Amino acid sequence: MSSFSEAALEKKLSELSNSQQSVQTLSLWLIHHRKHSKTIVNVWFNELIKAQVSRKLTFLYLANDVIQNSKKKGPEFTQDFAPVIVDAFKHVHRDGEDGCKKHLGRVFSIWQERAVYDNDLLEQLSQVLYGDKKPRKRSYESIQAEDEDFASRSSPSEPPQTSELIRALQELENATSGDSLLHQRISLLPDEVQDASLLHRITDKESGERISQLVDDACMLLADYSGRLAAEIDDRRQLTRTLTSFLQSQKDGLVQNEQKLEEYKRKLARVTQVRKELRSRLNNLPGGLRHSSA
Repeated sequence: MSSFSEAALEKKLSELSNSQQSVQTLSLWLIHHRKHSKTIVNVWFNELIKAQVSRKLTFLYLANDVIQNSKKKGPEFTQDFAPVIVDAFKHVHRDGEDGCKKHLGRVFSIWQERAVYDNDLLEQLSQVLYGDKKPRKRSYESIQAEDEDFASRSSPSEPPQTSELIRALQELENATSGDSLLHQRISLLPDEVQDASLLHRITDKESGERISQLVDDACMLLADYSGRLAAEIDDRRQLTRTLTSFLQSQKDGLVQNEQKLEEYKRKLARVTQVRKELRSRLNNLPGGLRHSSA
């Protein structure tokens, strides 16, 4: 990867597009240069402020990708983004395009569920997005417990609509995991880009540059696929929770209807008994049963 400098970073940020590949390619470059994390975060924040309205949300997507994918290598980015991330959310929420709150909320919910930051910082982000109408904070562990013991909870006041489930299921019909063409491209990656022991075959600069280009292309392809797959996993987890909620609401509805059925059966039995006794009484009156339909 190219060497790091503030000028190089500013140029890359100016070329950043909203495509997943663009975000993930730059994210990989930043993570590779994580020893410059403080400088990277400062430049990122300054460029975010200067960016066009239509590009501001993309800067948050980049920060999210870097924060989440750098954790295994070290805490640098998570720590260095922390002092500016609230102001970044405020800026994008205030000056971003219409509808950006929903996308910021998605990033926030992921950070909340995965406990990316401590509760104090998450509380500040929640205030930026929701004010006093913020959602209840939940740890990742509490969400897992909810999924495993959903039956013990009361049903949600607003269960998901059938149309929401249908839409979510339709979206997964074209999910990344089912992209056979992409799977084929990955399966056809040459051995040279997957096995470092084969690098001894490089005997001249021309072949070395050719392999270098293949490796760069493979990194971009796999980074793009990994990012799309991670997004699909999040979508499937959300769908699982939604389906669980929907199923619970149906079970609750079933129980309520069964209880109503038993109640109305008892009422029917009482009314039937009243009719039987009434007909008997009318038959015993002088003149017998005057209205056979009674």
